[in-house]
Amino acid sequence: MIKKIAVLTSGGDSPGMNAVIRSIVRIAYNKKIKVIGILNGYLGLCKNDMIKLNQSSVSNILNRGGTILGTARYIEFNQRKNREIAINNMKKKGIHALIVIGGNGTYAGAYELFKMNFPCIGIPGTIDNDIYGTDYTIGYNTALETVVQAIDKIRDTSSSHQRISIIEIMGRNCGDLTLFSAIAGGCEFIVIPEIKYNEQKLIQNIRKNIKLGKKNAIIAITEKICNVKKLAEKIENKTQKETRATILGHIQRGGSPVSFDRILAFQMSLFAIELLLKKKFGQCIGIKNNKLIHYNLNFCTQFKHTRLKKKLIKLISNLY
Repeated sequence: MIKKIAVLTSGGDSPGMNAVIRSIVRIAYNKKIKVIGILNGYLGLCKNDMIKLNQSSVSNILNRGGTILGTARYIEFNQRKNREIAINNMKKKGIHALIVIGGNGTYAGAYELFKMNFPCIGIPGTIDNDIYGTDYTIGYNTALETVVQAIDKIRDTSSSHQRISIIEIMGRNCGDLTLFSAIAGGCEFIVIPEIKYNEQKLIQNIRKNIKLGKKNAIIAITEKICNVKKLAEKIENKTQKETRATILGHIQRGGSPVSFDRILAFQMSLFAIELLLKKKFGQCIGIKNNKLIHYNLNFCTQFKHTRLKKKLIKLISNLY
């Protein structure tokens, strides 16, 4: 019988994590389940940093970005001795199950705990939208709006100065945030990890646009593909057009979650607790074609995220 659960946030923060925490606490309260909050992810789990959560402690956090529980990257959690400490700490507190909110690394940790016979459920919280088995992760749509707003503002000054602007967007190894913000922002060129980067072709197409009378352009590029500052220098040398690179950075992770992420947080939290009560452990929550689903935690470590369709990739491959 599940009478007490714990919740933690781990890895990179994302808008909507607080909405998940709030939903879990309020739903659990209605089902007479106590909730313990783990501070600073798996690190806090090993250090026994835990607090009681109730309806009062999660009030007024729905619209807040970040996570009130804090988060940390704790690589040492891959050591079995640390996971044993974590499990013992939870058992001493009378915790029967753990809900984790985060990305692939967070899921990997939860799966290791599950293999050690501790019940776990995963809820996807990352702006990268790179989790296998779900169309959307909590925080992605908020980050998308943030990036589009930034593109709109940069376009204003890019147009005024008739310059080329490069915008580096987060996403790690996933191009979702770059692709869809570029489409919504009307970017002239899109560079994502799913398509092999061809710098020469990109510069050729920029020069072609200039010859056709285009006076400014915006290039949206996913982080870690290249050094955008050096790329700006190369483009300026080859085109004789003033070129500037903007790295949006962690501004993409902050801000109040949009309505979609708040609603998704509630839906996934409710589904997660229902799975725990049905003793369906070792699962992670997803949404596919507007329907909530669940699948094994280990799938996230075995399969790559495949939301970007091949046909769409083929269509945009000629844009740069």
